[in-house]
Amino acid sequence: MEFKHTSVLLNETIESLNIKPDGVYVDGTAGGAGHSREIAKRLNGGKLISLDKDPDAVAVAQERLKEYPATVICTDFKDMDKALYKLGINRVDGILLDLGVSSYQLDNANRGFSYKNDAPLDMRMSKSGVSAKDLVNTLDVDELTRIFRDYGEEKFAYRIATNIVKFRKDREIATTTELADIIANSYPAPQRRDGHPARKCFQALRIAVNSELDSLSVALDKAFELLSKDGRLSIITFHSLEDRMVKQRFKDYCTGCTCPPDIPVCVCGKKPRGKLAFKKPITANEKELEENNRSRSAKLRTVIKL
Repeated sequence: MEFKHTSVLLNETIESLNIKPDGVYVDGTAGGAGHSREIAKRLNGGKLISLDKDPDAVAVAQERLKEYPATVICTDFKDMDKALYKLGINRVDGILLDLGVSSYQLDNANRGFSYKNDAPLDMRMSKSGVSAKDLVNTLDVDELTRIFRDYGEEKFAYRIATNIVKFRKDREIATTTELADIIANSYPAPQRRDGHPARKCFQALRIAVNSELDSLSVALDKAFELLSKDGRLSIITFHSLEDRMVKQRFKDYCTGCTCPPDIPVCVCGKKPRGKLAFKKPITANEKELEENNRSRSAKLRTVIKL
């Protein structure tokens, strides 16, 4: 299957990075190399380091970026500092993280990310480690409930978790269809009209399998520290959990004095380390929404290091 992925907010993201031809940039989520290629096209004497933990994405990015000043590395973006240090790079001018799952991963049934196709229950971006199948067949009701509630904001989390544990007593849950059916049958009939009942739970499992929120939390601070003065960190989010984390962390970077308001003179000495490139997140325009429905939940935020 060809690695097809439409980069969301492509032009807006490239503009947000304010690319310098001789700068050093990092794309922490190479995917189909859409953003990477546009960054690399604008370099003249500069360098792009493109990362992805999916070996399929790395192979594609290497091919699509071979004519550009780019180095492609197979690693999780939370380890970007280690990858850069091995290349002798201590500071960069811009970093991009395009979070979530790629179109290729969703559309490739064998990867097991989608409830729309009957496939092995997998969801591993790196193709290694614990799979979704492992989680649904081994975790207890309480832990499954926590994953569905915290990562999927699923209001029927306990009922779904209970039915999963009940089902697996007879046989292993091995496919996406089996799991989707269990979830759908756990929903009250009137509640099945608002999209597919499995959507939130599949998102939650994917986040858990790939430790997405933990990786993002680690990566945010590492990325900001790696930036040179006036360097930019741009992040595209696709659901409220990751966007909330990015928004809060950016706010922390941009916050100065934290002394109580009744103290007339600052004693904490804390100064802002960054400033927002734009106050509100950038979202897809009507044209992009019509052409790519996966852009509908995308939000772009950018912070500039002072």
